[in-house]
Order: sequence, then structure tokens, then C-alpha cells
Amino acid sequence: MQVSVMRLDSLVDAQANALRVESVEVVLVERAARGDRAAFEALVRRYQHKVHGYVVRMTNDAQDAEDLTQEVFIKAYVSLGNFRGEASVQTWLYRIATNLCIDRSRRKKRQVPTAFSLDEPVEEEHEQTGRELPDHEADPYRLLARKELRQRVREALAAMSEKLRAVIVMYDLQSMSYEEIAQVLDCPLGTVKSRLFNGRTELARKLKSYVQS
Repeated sequence: MQVSVMRLDSLVDAQANALRVESVEVVLVERAARGDRAAFEALVRRYQHKVHGYVVRMTNDAQDAEDLTQEVFIKAYVSLGNFRGEASVQTWLYRIATNLCIDRSRRKKRQVPTAFSLDEPVEEEHEQTGRELPDHEADPYRLLARKELRQRVREALAAMSEKLRAVIVMYDLQSMSYEEIAQVLDCPLGTVKSRLFNGRTELARKLKSYVQS
């Protein structure tokens, strides 16, 4: 009984902390909308690493990622007056980033697709991303095999549709929940789960020959 009470207290504390963070961010948005430059800069500092990490994984182009990340925050600044707090600030920013990445992909559709990187592309010292356990093994043969597997995965993800890729990046690499992704993509929860399943199935199919070899 005591353990259950402790868990309930922890859950309540976590929810209260989340509400405090959300309230602070809403206040920052409201102040920024009234012309408070420092408030907007505070929002940028909170999310620039996460947004840039997401964008660079979606584009696999460092220069494009830098430009698109700046564009995300410029667009957010221009749209401050339209933020109603119906979704979190993170959801709002990821929605802007997703739309910009999709637009960029459509513009470059006729170009040769670039490889998709699963490596940590930017400094994200303030966050822990991804759902994979760290690999501490230094076996050179194992490291070589992992490197080759990452290359195969890059190629498979690069050939995927933006819809499937976005869900895989947000869920598997950004550690976002189904609910958060659904809000970002403005689609039902079932659609998110379906896209994640289809994306993983497509990856498994493309990697089957390599894994079995």
C-alpha cells in the first residue's frame, strides 16, 4: 500500500511539474507576442536543440537543417499571435518543422536522394533522445557490422515517404509519445500507430536480406 501511495505521489509530482513547465511556456509565448524579445529568445533556447535534431534527421543535410531550423523559429515568431495554447509549444514547433521539411522534400524530389543518418548529428547535451540502449562494446568487428547496418538503415529510410519517416524519427529517435506525434501531424492516434507499424515493416523488409546474410 505504501509503495502504491509513493508511486501515486510521484505521478502527481510529475504531472504538476509538466503543468508548471507548460504554464511558463504559455506565458513566454504571450509575452513574446507582445514584443518581448527576451521571452522569445528563452523559447528558442528551450527548443533549438530538439528542433534542429529533428530537422537534421529528416533532411540529413547539415546546411539545410541550419536554414530550416532558423526558418522554423522565424515562422513561429511571425505566428505568435495565432498560438492559442490548444497544443504544447513543442507540438506547435514540431508541426511547423514537419511542414517545412515536407515542403523542402517536395522541392527536391527530382534530385538524387541523400542518405539518411541515424548518427547523433548535433550537440544535444540537454536532452536524451532515442529509445536504444547505449552500446559500450569496443569490438572492432561488431563496430564495423553496426556501421554497415546503419548505412543500410539510412538507405531504407531515405527511400521512405515523408509521412512514415516523420513518425519513425519522432517516435524512435526523438522519444515522443503517440499522443504528441498525433498532435504534431494533426491526425488520429490510430494513424500514428499504423504509420509506425508500416514504417517498421518496410524497414524490416528492406533489411531482411542483410540481417539473414
